Amino acid sequence: MNDKAPVYQAANGKPNLLSGMQPSAGSLHLGNYLGALVNWTKMQDDFNAYYCVVDLHAITVPQDPAELRANTRRTAAQYLAAGIDENKSALFIQSHVPAHAQLAWVLNTITGMGEAGRMTQFKDKSQKNGVDSASVGLFTYPILQAADILLYQPKAVPVGEDQRQHLELTRDLANRFNSRFGNTFVIPEAHIVKETAKIYDLQVPEAKMSKSAADPKGLINLMDADNVITKKVKSAVTDAEGSIRFDRENKPGVSNLLGIYSLISGMSIAQLEDNFAGAGYGALKGELAEALVAHIAPIRNRAEELLSDPAELDRLLAKGAAQANELAEQTLATVYDRVGFVKAQ
Repeated sequence: MNDKAPVYQAANGKPNLLSGMQPSAGSLHLGNYLGALVNWTKMQDDFNAYYCVVDLHAITVPQDPAELRANTRRTAAQYLAAGIDENKSALFIQSHVPAHAQLAWVLNTITGMGEAGRMTQFKDKSQKNGVDSASVGLFTYPILQAADILLYQPKAVPVGEDQRQHLELTRDLANRFNSRFGNTFVIPEAHIVKETAKIYDLQVPEAKMSKSAADPKGLINLMDADNVITKKVKSAVTDAEGSIRFDRENKPGVSNLLGIYSLISGMSIAQLEDNFAGAGYGALKGELAEALVAHIAPIRNRAEELLSDPAELDRLLAKGAAQANELAEQTLATVYDRVGFVKAQ
């Protein structure tokens, strides 16, 4: 057995990084943007970043094909509009890189049934709708996610706290493969998104902002019109106390608004509390709405511009897929050789 790990060292000497989001809606929301995309744009200067729209993951639950296709393109356009630079990062659609599905199959064969069954997200989703209604794809979702990561030999994976279990499975599978077949994969480390970047629902401020929110008024989308953003902020839940101060436990609504304002403006929570001392909630909501509109409008407008020129968007996605395929195919070829597949001539 050849124990020598594959060598992939970019000319710039930077470590690799991989992350992605599902195209499960027509718009990313403020939580996606502040909790993930802002960090992604910063990290692309220090890493060889691979960012994908994970459409293979999306079909683990039923999808309307036309809607999925449209949402995939809209998600990619918003990545670019929010600051993902095609000259710094490889931006691509997951299904455009066949090695994702091919490596997932190999990893399936070294994953135990009990191991996969312990994944919290599968248990939660299958309990909601019944195990019989859950697909095998949903069950093996974390293994495909492991393949997504390991293909690019990243040292860091930016994930939310709710994805930590999936990354641990990825690390376990990488270690297991390396032990059985020789050193092949870099063991990735989690880059956990800071707690300060967690954005909560405007109507249910105890819950994280999510596209599956019961009330759409709790969700600020990057593709929302200016007047819609303003209306949602002004109808945000607060409390009866009247004082503007950060207290996550006792004042979740006001704390959420302060947290969003801090992230958008760059001002600290303490500065904002001083600025709004003695003011009412209407003042906070009014200023926050203006700040959000000013921040989001250029992103929405750029995304719409990209969507209005499908040929240019396709060109950018093809460029990213070519970059991703180069490394993914190299990793997959090593894996295939290690497990004993006959090399195609």
